[in-house]
Amino acid sequence: MFSLISSRVTINTAQAFRRPPVPPSISKYFPSNSIARRSLLTLAIESSCDDTSVAIVEKDTSHNLPGSSGHSGYAPAKVHFLQKVTADTRKYRGIHPIEALQSHQENLAKLVQKALCSLPLNGGSSSMNDDVTTPRVWVNNMQSSTRHRLPDFVSVTRGPGMRSNLSVGLDTAKGLAVAWQIPLVGVHHMQAHLLTPRLVSALNDTAPDNTPQPDFPFLSILASGGHSMLVHSKSLLDHEALATTVDIAIGETLDKSARLILPESVMESANTTMYGKLLEQFAFPSGPTDYADYQPLRTRGEETVKRDNADWGWSFTTPFANTKDLKFSFSCVASTVGKIMSDKEKKNVQITEDERIALARESMRVCFEHLASRTIIALELLRKRYAFSGGNEQVKTLVVSGGVAANQFLMKVLRDFLDVRGFEDVQVIAPPPYLCTDNAAMIGWAGIEMFEAGWSTDLSCKAVRRWTLDPNADDGGILGPDCWIRGENSKS
Repeated sequence: MFSLISSRVTINTAQAFRRPPVPPSISKYFPSNSIARRSLLTLAIESSCDDTSVAIVEKDTSHNLPGSSGHSGYAPAKVHFLQKVTADTRKYRGIHPIEALQSHQENLAKLVQKALCSLPLNGGSSSMNDDVTTPRVWVNNMQSSTRHRLPDFVSVTRGPGMRSNLSVGLDTAKGLAVAWQIPLVGVHHMQAHLLTPRLVSALNDTAPDNTPQPDFPFLSILASGGHSMLVHSKSLLDHEALATTVDIAIGETLDKSARLILPESVMESANTTMYGKLLEQFAFPSGPTDYADYQPLRTRGEETVKRDNADWGWSFTTPFANTKDLKFSFSCVASTVGKIMSDKEKKNVQITEDERIALARESMRVCFEHLASRTIIALELLRKRYAFSGGNEQVKTLVVSGGVAANQFLMKVLRDFLDVRGFEDVQVIAPPPYLCTDNAAMIGWAGIEMFEAGWSTDLSCKAVRRWTLDPNADDGGILGPDCWIRGENSKS
């Protein structure tokens, strides 16, 4: 018996390591290292930054088999387990790499051990389409010994992120893959964010024939504390980076602005370092009603008009207002907030809560309108590109993902910009807040999509600190790093 995680969890090697052959008639529909069954099950790990997360995700694949059809009213995906622990770095008022690393080391194994009890039971109702040939894992406790289905493969964030933090998750995933003798899929963190709405669609059965939506191609805004990107997703592996930030990410700007704007009492009572989220709550305490009268900028010309705040005597500069360059710049927002607060302090002027609220709203408005402006430029570019190629295919969906996607004022700004700039037909979708931030469920889903496409990862793989999405980038995009294993049905 192999010991896994602790002496209370063991594997029945006789069953776990003897895999039945894939029937020749359907083998072409599965990766060569996958056994044929009606669902795919993965245990997923995320540890790229300060969130330690583990999930168990299952996808019904029966509609992919010859002669099968969709299951009306039946969601093709299920998250059996999803938990995460965020490193407590409030005393640093931001992410602290060493504290985050230690949090991964302290919590990951415990989360994995906890997740094992949520694996679908042997022939139990918690499994979608269990298979009598499915290998099992034993989960033992003081009361009983229960057989659970073994995952088909392990999914883990390989990059981009903090290399030491990534390595904690990657090494744990390798250990599980070796112990269970199943494949490993090293997932691109940003690809997982891009695909999260497809997970949500599969969980909710919102698409015809259980096909995850949005379908390719679609445009994505990846907005978080570490990323600000506009991505044209043409397929699972082909993602064109249309715009990135030239300085800092939008999430970092909002966090920096929040640390300057929020009253000390709010900062001290915070139970998180997600200060951008606190900034939204402080600026709009009543929610959407506080920005119901927001008026979007209807033309490019309006973006160049300087808007002075008549009540408080300060103003913000809109980044790149005089250009149509596809790039972002957010650092000026936080620096403007810093200058305003510094000037107040030098003049010994006490800033009121009303002015703090006005500053919070204006800093978000400038950031979000800049994001929306570049998105409109990108959509115009893609519209011309598709027209030139003579194709009828157009981008009909704008995906907003990453931690900042949970901001409802951002969603309001984007929707209004699209409506007044000629893109009323473009749908804006974002995952629910718990799936916007880093989590292992999105890693599991991305792993499933990659595994279904025929890709897995060699056990010699290393963490990747910097990793683009674009196949035309110098590093080759998603398939650029070595150690990919290509199955018989892989699609490049």
